[in-house]
Amino acid sequence: MADEATAAPDGTAVRTALWRAMHVQVDRPPHVFEDEIGLELAAPDGDWRHRPDMDPHLTSGFRAAMAARARFIEDLVIEQADRGVTQYVILGAGLDTFAQRRPETASRLRVFEVDQPGPQAWKRRRLVELGYGIPDWLQLVPVDFEASEDWLKKLVAVGFDPGRPAFIASTGVTMYLTEDATAATLRQIAGLAPGSTLAMTFLLPPDLLDEADRPGLRASREGARASGTPFISFYTPEEMLALARESGFADARHVSGASHAGRYFADRTDGLRPSTGEDVLLATT
Repeated sequence: MADEATAAPDGTAVRTALWRAMHVQVDRPPHVFEDEIGLELAAPDGDWRHRPDMDPHLTSGFRAAMAARARFIEDLVIEQADRGVTQYVILGAGLDTFAQRRPETASRLRVFEVDQPGPQAWKRRRLVELGYGIPDWLQLVPVDFEASEDWLKKLVAVGFDPGRPAFIASTGVTMYLTEDATAATLRQIAGLAPGSTLAMTFLLPPDLLDEADRPGLRASREGARASGTPFISFYTPEEMLALARESGFADARHVSGASHAGRYFADRTDGLRPSTGEDVLLATT
């Protein structure tokens, strides 16, 4: 049995990393997002591409959606760095590989990856084993959310400056949290320095999805429930915007996940398009 202190990341984090790698390996270029380092970290069995959840045809929409989501966030990070923002916080970092893939940008920032202690220790070990190491501008910040540890206090303890603007990304997290927990996170971020920006994804209620994408959401919900991490929160765009404003954000806007198709896939001739169902809250202090 794996030591709980260095527990591997959960299945959702691994699946997301594998879908990003699948996009590079099975889809035609140009690739929306190129990331095979997550695959290297996860080191799945040799037949991983034959897993049902990696079926290149049945899961193409999810694969494209994960590539688009990652590209959208990374475009924002680069834009923020070019504006002079020097702190980047990733809440629920999982197998994020920005620091390893884009060191020319990441090294201009202080990058803080926040995750549960077990997976965080596991990732630290894997980065060292693979020769990437932990540069001094990258902080892996273990936070025991189940024990209600304060992630912001943990960040400050390792060098985060709440008095300076930051870019904060939280993707694929809110569906596992209660509305109260998400509101508490929003309030903390809304209290950061003026000029800070949050990009937070959220799942739409099933009736707002394209008809073709509803079976995929049902399958995802069943899989999440079976693995012990059920989806518990869905938001309409109006609900998420209201929650952000009630939490103290002066400026909040909604970016439809469906808009990624036009942004990143419009000129493709292979029919690859992202599935609908996950939208983005963009909020600034």
